[in-house]
Amino acid sequence: MTKEHNKTPLFDALKEHHQNNVIPFDVPGHKKGVGLKELADYVGKRVLEIDVNSMKNLDNLSNPIGVINEAEELMADAYGVDHAFFLINGTTSGVQAMIMSVCGHGDKIILPRNVHKSAINGVILSGATPVYLTPEINWELGISTGVSKEEVKNTIKEHPDAKAIFLINPTYYGTTSNIKGIIDLAHRHGMAVLLDEAHGAHFGFHPELPSSGMNFGGDMAAVSLHKTGGSLTQSSALLLNEGMIDKNTVKIILNMTQSTSASYLLMSSLDIARKNLVLKGEEIFSRILELVRRARVEINKIDGMYAFSKELIGSNGIYDFDETKLSINVSRLGITGFQVYDLLRDDYNIQMELADIHNVLGIISVGDTEEYLDKLIAALKDISQKYSRDKRIEYKDYILERPQILVSPREAFYAKTKTLALKDAEGEISGESIMVYPPGIPIVTPGEIITKEIIDYIEFLKAEEGILTGTADPYVDKIKVLMTVTSNK
Repeated sequence: MTKEHNKTPLFDALKEHHQNNVIPFDVPGHKKGVGLKELADYVGKRVLEIDVNSMKNLDNLSNPIGVINEAEELMADAYGVDHAFFLINGTTSGVQAMIMSVCGHGDKIILPRNVHKSAINGVILSGATPVYLTPEINWELGISTGVSKEEVKNTIKEHPDAKAIFLINPTYYGTTSNIKGIIDLAHRHGMAVLLDEAHGAHFGFHPELPSSGMNFGGDMAAVSLHKTGGSLTQSSALLLNEGMIDKNTVKIILNMTQSTSASYLLMSSLDIARKNLVLKGEEIFSRILELVRRARVEINKIDGMYAFSKELIGSNGIYDFDETKLSINVSRLGITGFQVYDLLRDDYNIQMELADIHNVLGIISVGDTEEYLDKLIAALKDISQKYSRDKRIEYKDYILERPQILVSPREAFYAKTKTLALKDAEGEISGESIMVYPPGIPIVTPGEIITKEIIDYIEFLKAEEGILTGTADPYVDKIKVLMTVTSNK
């Protein structure tokens, strides 16, 4: 790192603008909170006073040449990359921009099937053709993990004309693949490497955390600083190492999809989060790792619970593990992760990040405290004592493998469809995506065959009151399927 990271050029400019008490005849229309008094009274007037629009002294995100540019250069330096772009539409916009920067209509992109919905939507927007990798699976825990280098090697051999490889680093549950080996392999075949590092914004700021793929020569990465770096929700960054991908191409594509009315609250939070990560990151994550390691020890003493961690390295394609993901397998309790998730929220006032059939997940990051973790441990002990059953949950989770694709995602998305009851859709080609959120990994996407296993899994999720999204029908009792192309039932 070569720059002075104690500076926050964008936040400083915003504070100076606020102190000047400029009379606003521009947007936003609430005019320093006067027109939104109820919110101003609740959150504080100053928050709305600094909710301003682009102007000369505050620069413009669409074409930054001033303080936003300075802040982005500091962000790039913090991550050791050539360029960084602030994102105010979340990492979703970054993932879509990465794919659209490399792939055009008909170009192949290699990606794991357990990607976030933003990657599928990026494929639809670009018109690219997905070539899916089958992720490794830990059936005991009921989770998909990394992708093996051998799987990537075989897929490249089958599709040497692919333009890019898309990797997840880390997965939602904290596992990483052999990122360096895969990047080297991809580059030897002239393929760009795009990294979904939504849950890895803190990588590189402590020696005991996994490494960012950008440190291994990755071409682009989208990082959610709001998830693990401390910035405000919806603020992220897109990182670029120039060579295979042109900076100006990325800028143009971002400007096609990102708001022209960028939030200065969000951007300033990125400026401050970067400063804290660089100057205090090692201290912060030393404390966090100490807390989460102690929590794992205590949780693993609880009957029916297993907080898994680095002991998984070396199995199921797992190359490293992010200990700040507090993943807890509860299948031996005899109740589902969904039930534990709801119990924690409803009975103990504790909000976890996600649940699946076998697990619950808590994300431990810059703002967590010993008090928070102690309350979680106490709640888990109580749940074990009150709700534990003798019979282990044996329901086999539907874990995504290589799907049956008959139509490209883009063609299917724009195709004529008809609406069927979900129970009657077996063998049809989906015209929609269905996903449980979080984590937002599609169960089926446009162009894929709807199987009995998919229908059964969706019905199970509905019975467990999982949050399903993606379909026109908000209750997912119906699904759109293609009219003009059908599979052999």
